[in-house]
Amino acid sequence: MNSERSEEQDGRPIGRRVFLGTLGLGALGVAAAPVLQRGLEGFLGAVAGKDPTGLTGLLPNGGGFRYYSVAASVPHKDAANYQLKIDGLVDRPRTYGLADLRALPQTRLVKDVQCVTGWRVPGTPFEGVRLAHLLDAAGVRPTAKAIRFTCFDGTYTESLTLAQARRPDVLVALRMQDKDISHDHGGPVRLYVAPMYFYKSAKWLSGITVTDRVEPGYWEHLGYDVDAWVGRSNGRTDDPTN
Repeated sequence: MNSERSEEQDGRPIGRRVFLGTLGLGALGVAAAPVLQRGLEGFLGAVAGKDPTGLTGLLPNGGGFRYYSVAASVPHKDAANYQLKIDGLVDRPRTYGLADLRALPQTRLVKDVQCVTGWRVPGTPFEGVRLAHLLDAAGVRPTAKAIRFTCFDGTYTESLTLAQARRPDVLVALRMQDKDISHDHGGPVRLYVAPMYFYKSAKWLSGITVTDRVEPGYWEHLGYDVDAWVGRSNGRTDDPTN
């Protein structure tokens, strides 16, 4: 994905033995104990980044989630070097560290996650800071109309209108499934837009820029809907997540 689909990447195709081994591990992970499932998540996260075929994205893992990235590799960030910059049409630009975000009031949401490619993960907890809180702290200017999100993978972007961004079910998320968001799931900080298809919930979030117009994101430039309401966009009729 960033959040949803993988782009075909340059590199050697994944070997037959690796792929067959991955299939075997996928079947094992579904039936095995949680400790084996966590090991499978780590394995698939590593392999997916080196798999230009996208075949590893077909395997269930991580409680039903699948690994996607549109970048060949993504740097790891943690409390020592993570930064989230808020700028653009604001009176008080600011850069937050991970500790700063953790110190702010946290909101917990439990909703289904729906991917535009069809898979769904029911009852998924996310916790983090309401995006509206960060926008209010920054002092959004009257000419502002939208938000542009950038990510430290160096490739992915997303957008919301200002009204969408101020919804109470839009988070700058720090935790997912009752644990800190892992690197493979877009951590340490990702966007979570509960009522929209999951490609709007940008992984590896690094920038929030307030703009005077909507700037379509990575997948919108390739044909996805800019307004991605679950069940009311992209030609799909999925049940809403909200």
